[in-house]
Amino acid sequence: KENSLGGSTSVEQVSSVPTSFSLEQNYPNPFNPSTTIKFQVARAGFVTLKIFDMLGREVSTLVSQQLDAGTYQSKWDGSGYASGIYLYTLQQGNSVETRKLLLVK
Repeated sequence: KENSLGGSTSVEQVSSVPTSFSLEQNYPNPFNPSTTIKFQVARAGFVTLKIFDMLGREVSTLVSQQLDAGTYQSKWDGSGYASGIYLYTLQQGNSVETRKLLLVK
């Protein structure tokens, strides 16, 4: 899948034994040009993982699909973006978690 600036993104299932809905801190952080974001979903459902700038504008969608319960990871290539702080948000139904990441060039 390609994001709006042409960098590729992917999501892969790491484990199928989730305990809760959770979003982990990305690593490495700070990063240049790419970082990995791990997350867990405790039940099957539609999941989105999006990156936003500090003005609240969506800059990339990493995940927007039906996922089974499990632990996943997705990579974000920030090479087409400006240095700075970005927010990433995981959402499934009414469950939402947001964390910060730092892109340094």
